[in-house]
Amino acid sequence: MDALYVLLFFIYGIVFGSFFNVVGLRVPKKESIISPPSHCTVCDRKLGMLDLIPVFSYLFLRGKCRNCGVKISPIYPTVEFVTGLLFALSFYKIGFQAELIVALVFSSLLVIITVSDIAYMLIPNKVLLPFWIVLFILRWISPLSPWWDSLLGAVVGFGLLLFIGIVSKGGMGGGDIKLFFVIGLVLGTVQTLLTLVLAALIGSVVGVIMLRKTGKGRKTPIPFGPSIAVAAVITYFWGMKIVDWYGTLFF
Repeated sequence: MDALYVLLFFIYGIVFGSFFNVVGLRVPKKESIISPPSHCTVCDRKLGMLDLIPVFSYLFLRGKCRNCGVKISPIYPTVEFVTGLLFALSFYKIGFQAELIVALVFSSLLVIITVSDIAYMLIPNKVLLPFWIVLFILRWISPLSPWWDSLLGAVVGFGLLLFIGIVSKGGMGGGDIKLFFVIGLVLGTVQTLLTLVLAALIGSVVGVIMLRKTGKGRKTPIPFGPSIAVAAVITYFWGMKIVDWYGTLFF
C-alpha cells in the first residue's frame, strides 16, 4: 500500500511540476499564470491535451513542437520529473503527518525558484512572499524543537546572506538573501548553516563546470538559486544525519 501512495505522490508531483514551470517562467515577467493558455513560444500554437501530459508528452513528441518542429527545452520534463521525485520522497520519508505538507510546500518553492533563477537569474518576491506566509503558518502547526528555532534560523539565514552580499558588494543576489530567510524558517538554525555550506560547495563545482564549458571568465554571473535548492533538499531530508556524522569525526 505504501508503494502505491509513493507512486500516487510521484504522479501528483509531475502534474504540479508542469504548473511550476509556468509559474517560474511567467511570474518574473509579470505575466498571468492562467492566460494565455500553454502554447508554443515560437509558432504560438495552443497546446492540446496530448501536448500537456507531464514528461510523457516530451518523450512522445521527441522533444519537438508538434506544429513547427522546434526543439522544446528539456527543462520542462526535467522539472516535472524532479518534482515527482520530491513529492514521492516526501511521502516516503514522512508519511501522513502534518510535516508532509511542509515538505511538499517547501519542495514546491525550491522547484519554482530554480526555474526562475535558471531562466532569468531572478527569484521574485511574488513567489517568495506567499510561500513565506504559508510556511510560517505551517511551522506553527508542525513546529521544530524548540519552536523558536524557526525564527532564529530565519534571522540567521537572512543575516548571514545579507552580510555576504554587503561584503561581496553585490556578489549575492537579493532573491538568494530572502530565500534563506524562508529556508531558515523551515530548517532551523543548524540546518540552515549546513544548507549554506552545502550550497557553497555545490555552487563552486557547478560554477567551475559551467565556466569551463562556456569558456567565459570567472566574473560571469551564475545563478546560485539551483545550488541553494539542491542543498536545502539534501539538508531537509538528511541534514541531521550529516550533522551527526560530522560530529563523530571530532568526538
